[in-house]
Amino acid sequence: MSELLGSVIKRSLQIRQKMDVKLLSPWAMQKMVFRRLLEIGSKTQFGRYYDFRGILMSDNPVETFQKNIPVFDYNKLYEEWWYKLLENEEDVCWEGKVKYFAMSSGTSGAASKYIPITDAMLNAMRRASLKMFFSLSKYKLNASYFSREMLMIGSTSDLNDCGGYYTGDLSGINAKMPPLWARGYYRPGTEIAKIADWNQRIDTIAKLAPKWDIGSMVGVPSWVQLTLERIIEYNKLDSISDIWPNMEVFVHSGIAIGPYKSSFNKIIGKPFNYIDSYLASEGFVAFQNRPNTEGMALLANNSIFFEFIPFDDFNFTADGDLVSNPTVLTINEVSQGVDYAIVMSTCAGAWRYLLGDVIKFTDIEKYELIISGRTKHFLSITGEHLSVDNMTKAVQHTQDTLKISIPEFSVTALKSGNFFKHKWYICCEQDIDPEIIKTTIDNYLSEINDDYKTERSAFLGIELEIVPPNMFYQWLENQGKSFGQSKVPRVMKQSQHENWLAFLNANKQ
Repeated sequence: MSELLGSVIKRSLQIRQKMDVKLLSPWAMQKMVFRRLLEIGSKTQFGRYYDFRGILMSDNPVETFQKNIPVFDYNKLYEEWWYKLLENEEDVCWEGKVKYFAMSSGTSGAASKYIPITDAMLNAMRRASLKMFFSLSKYKLNASYFSREMLMIGSTSDLNDCGGYYTGDLSGINAKMPPLWARGYYRPGTEIAKIADWNQRIDTIAKLAPKWDIGSMVGVPSWVQLTLERIIEYNKLDSISDIWPNMEVFVHSGIAIGPYKSSFNKIIGKPFNYIDSYLASEGFVAFQNRPNTEGMALLANNSIFFEFIPFDDFNFTADGDLVSNPTVLTINEVSQGVDYAIVMSTCAGAWRYLLGDVIKFTDIEKYELIISGRTKHFLSITGEHLSVDNMTKAVQHTQDTLKISIPEFSVTALKSGNFFKHKWYICCEQDIDPEIIKTTIDNYLSEINDDYKTERSAFLGIELEIVPPNMFYQWLENQGKSFGQSKVPRVMKQSQHENWLAFLNANKQ
């Protein structure tokens, strides 16, 4: 029966894909999204203050919009506008009252960010998820896959009731209200997703896992890996394929999959498909919609208007802060292979919002992109301009070269006498000399980054320390961040490093 149902679903998706002909260019779709956003936004406090109606009536609305409205980071937008949302005001930056806030602890100065999640944004995220499901017809999947269950690993759906609104992780908000089309396939199910304690939740998943027929997984790689390892340990398995032989797809997000692939290949025990997605608390940006590519296709027609600021010394300071009057481009003006800081205006009331991510278009004709880093997560203490993408590729190269597994790593910049150094902390599942790993990473970074090579020959040193495999996760848990979505920072700020060092010294034994 599942084979028949799967065949029907797969054929339907293939037909749907053929009918989904893009009659409009991404720029044409973006202009339509822009106008729709401003039409609704014109009725809000923000829209009246910045005269959205006047902008829409101007000769060049996009140019007028860029000229009259500043670029906001989280702190500026919260301090001037979003704080009103937590006071239950309506029609502040988007129509109506915001009922949900995604809690995030990104790179802003705030201890926790309150990202508004409107009904319109929830619907936009569901549309994007459905589009991603449609795109699976392009992959070589067994017909029965389309009738299998889907395991989603994230934060608890037991949200915090703050009197008038709820707060929680975005994954918890989505788990509380999964789309209708997915509810029959969703595992572990809404009741288990409510369990607040992370360890209790994955223990429950481990007990029930043999009863499920999982075809796909969704989540942040680090936490999905911990869940699968717990399932294997509890059920005394050789690999997860012992109980889920039909699993074929892992939809991952949050952090680059490269450093985790060797571990996942071992855990799964057979070849399967990795599909990258770019889902931020502020909106669903892109997803990998075809096989044999590393890029994710930008969602140009999904209630987000995008702008792009070249991430260079002309637009950003050495600390990653935006200069006044930066160069801002729209989708029709970007180039392939250039780093851009991404700016979004959304149906959740984020207007000209500097997300903090840096992206790079890998295929300009298909508008496919990768996340190359963060505006605050680039190491350039001496001018080495080392991106998170550089670091991730170096770690992946080291794994492949030395035949080892490095599931987690983090780097910080330190003063060392009259010079500076990068201090690497890595988890490694094999017994190997740290100097060999350090040299391999260092040599590869020198090959792919000329600025790094120059600085290494002059003022920049490098150190590397191997830490126990679960040390990073214990550190996150110690900070109250073991919720299934928290990520190990690839670049540690000074305050983070001091906290990490204290924890590491206290727990080394």
